[in-house]
Amino acid sequence: MSRAEEMAGVESLPESAEVVEMDDTPTPFYVEKHSWDGVREIIHSSRKYPGIIINKAPHDFQFIPKHDDSGPHSHRVYYLGMSYGSRENSLLYSEIPKKIRKEALLLLSWKQMLDHFQATPHHGMYSREEELLRERKRLGTFGITSYDYHRESGLFLFQASNSLFHCRDGGKNGFNISPMKPVEIKTQCSGPRMDPKICPGEPSFISFINNNDLWIGNIETGEEKRLTFCHKGLANVIEDPKSAGVATFVIQEEFDRFTGYWWCPEGVKIYYLLYEEVDESDVEIIHVTSPALEERKADAYRYPRTGSKNPKITLKLSEFRVDNQGKILKTEDKELVRPFEVVFPGVEYIARAGWTKDGKYAWAVLLDRPQQRLHLVLLPPALFIPVTKDENERLKFVEAVPENVHPHIIYEEVTDIWINVHDIFYPFVQTKDEEISFIWANESQTGFCHLYRITAVDPTNSRGCAGLTVTSLFLDDFKCPIKEEIALTCGEWEVLARHGSRIWVNEATKLVYFQATKDTPLEHHLYVVDYEVPGEIVRLTKPGYSHSCSVSQNFDMFISHYSNVSIPPCVHVYKLVGSDEDPLRKEPEFWASMMEAGGCPPDYVPPEIFDFPSRCGFKLYGMLYKPHNMQPGRRHPTVLFVYGGPQVQLVNNSFKGIKYLRLNTLASLGYAVVVIDGRGSCQRGLLFEGALKNKMGQVEIEDQVEGLQWVAEKYGFIDLNRVAIHGWSYGGFLSLMGLIHKPKVFKVAVAGAPVTVWMAYDTGYTERYMDVPESNHQGYEAGSVALHVDKLPNEPNRLLILHGFLDENVHFFHTNFLVSQLIRAGKPYQLQIYPNERHSIRCPESGEHYEIMLLHFLQEYL
Repeated sequence: MSRAEEMAGVESLPESAEVVEMDDTPTPFYVEKHSWDGVREIIHSSRKYPGIIINKAPHDFQFIPKHDDSGPHSHRVYYLGMSYGSRENSLLYSEIPKKIRKEALLLLSWKQMLDHFQATPHHGMYSREEELLRERKRLGTFGITSYDYHRESGLFLFQASNSLFHCRDGGKNGFNISPMKPVEIKTQCSGPRMDPKICPGEPSFISFINNNDLWIGNIETGEEKRLTFCHKGLANVIEDPKSAGVATFVIQEEFDRFTGYWWCPEGVKIYYLLYEEVDESDVEIIHVTSPALEERKADAYRYPRTGSKNPKITLKLSEFRVDNQGKILKTEDKELVRPFEVVFPGVEYIARAGWTKDGKYAWAVLLDRPQQRLHLVLLPPALFIPVTKDENERLKFVEAVPENVHPHIIYEEVTDIWINVHDIFYPFVQTKDEEISFIWANESQTGFCHLYRITAVDPTNSRGCAGLTVTSLFLDDFKCPIKEEIALTCGEWEVLARHGSRIWVNEATKLVYFQATKDTPLEHHLYVVDYEVPGEIVRLTKPGYSHSCSVSQNFDMFISHYSNVSIPPCVHVYKLVGSDEDPLRKEPEFWASMMEAGGCPPDYVPPEIFDFPSRCGFKLYGMLYKPHNMQPGRRHPTVLFVYGGPQVQLVNNSFKGIKYLRLNTLASLGYAVVVIDGRGSCQRGLLFEGALKNKMGQVEIEDQVEGLQWVAEKYGFIDLNRVAIHGWSYGGFLSLMGLIHKPKVFKVAVAGAPVTVWMAYDTGYTERYMDVPESNHQGYEAGSVALHVDKLPNEPNRLLILHGFLDENVHFFHTNFLVSQLIRAGKPYQLQIYPNERHSIRCPESGEHYEIMLLHFLQEYL
């Protein structure tokens, strides 16, 4: 039976049957073959156009209202962006006028804040720390990639050109009307200063991380002070395992937390910083060697593989005092009155942390190792005592802690799937001593992420921490009863809470603005609801597009960066107009444009979005890039482009020419390209995403193949005998799984940076979805492609593997182990290594080579 007959469920004819050739029998369409240079020219030409639409949009907005006597403008908005002709991100601003001519389109000019300032280091060489941070944040741009801003003083602080700089605009000094020369902050530190922040209470002080320790500096006097002494500064990673204020690899990569310290927002002459101290003594060290490293020879990383030990963690407090002239008089390091593991038994990860607005409490989101139990905790500063090596002195400090001082567990979440850590926690200032109210996002209650307004009550019978021991402590002792929990949103849709999503709370009008998928899982919109008396949810953005929004400080405007599959991104400013008596029903009015849609490549054809009812019971969504040169009765070679893992949604109504232009290039050459979000992808609820629980690699391919068959039946131009599966990272893993389990469906697989054995991937990710290895032996074995190479086809030219040799996320070990197993089994394969690349391909030449390799392989063997 042919593959096409198998896929369609058609029985083969007996040998005696007469076969009649029909005129309308579908015939294969063959993609024109090009030489390597010819393919290179195609890719080179396609890459001329993305510059029009990639990375040009402004982002990271700060609205600063202007007073009536400051001129004809209502706001100055600051942001990062690339001005015309520039190749790097810079600090820019625009003036938003109070009045506009409604009959004309107002295009706001982008004004340079900085005068002839080059932010990117010469030759683009970043320090190792910055390079790794760029990987964790998936930053593809150069220049200034983030900044801190102090509204009251107008101070900007940012990292650039391997140094720190500051400048002032706004605040009490008013606004500048011409570019400024930023001031470099001199230092006696060696090595890069990372994660710079401005002290909220006194903007003369800044903080930063240097060599894995926390420092402060005074930009007025030049005084610097090292606050922590965890790191010894040794070249040997083994002998220097501690850090202060630094988010470890797993916390950055798997929990999206990129800082390890937090300023208390209040303080006069006495200032506090909460920080995480980490001891990685028991964490395995991974060595990466490559000719590209030259003088380093080998790079070493602490990398906790699933089932192995994570870092030891604790929260500490750094306190410093200053005199009237701002000179630092005293610094003091403080630790919890009892060890972290005693106060919080079973806690493995500090997922989020910060301070309440009044500085009364530090707060933290704590997770257990399976990531199925979450505690939201308030920590009074009095819970921390000075660090001392003198045991008698320490005992005096412990005894001096008031008996009623203890942590407050104000919320708990429990699930049997997993908890997706998010960024939505809004504590209101306490008006009653015994109560704390806040807005929180919860996914565990209904299976969909929604907003809740919660009031917790401080239990009066709680024991203090001073007398607790390992055997006497129970977390329930600190749990605050929930007085009230009101759902602000509900339904089978998601409030966007992950990956930096936020809410905007207007306490004057009792409204909360949030982004969600209420109308359709394919579009993100801005909504508003009354949090005091929840009811109607009002959408503020226009349908037919997917939006990413930022709301102004005084809630009278918002900026939307939006697009759909046909229209490249626009960035527009909207004013909320209507009666102040009914603020919920204020309507957005187009006010000005910051960026209009750029031009598309001449051959760009948007993908068609489709959906189908799958056998698993869920509606599944997909995208189809139709071949540009379709002819009636011809069937085209097809590429199934896949990711398929959690935390990612590929199919939505946003412009795809930015990240996936190569898919359009494939379609222009005559390939059909299919993209499907099956079970495991996000924005569809916890049950949908949680279908992968303990069995990654066992359900995803079924959804992909079912979708492929559905598309073939509906559209008729898919050649089911010539299907390639291709993806990167988790998509690379599924590409291998496809060829292993469905070798009659997929003719070739192109696997980029694949995870090939889950035992070698990190704790935070793998255990969230797969549990620890000893509890899920079958799942780990079934999901590790390197253990199933015997099922791969024996024909050559059906498997291409690509991998960056310096990959510090999915280590090259995965491909190395897979290849050794392939050789042992006598299986054919092709391998393309990128010696200078990490998990993301960043070098333009490497990116171009990868695309040439992909196209050339497909034209030769598909």
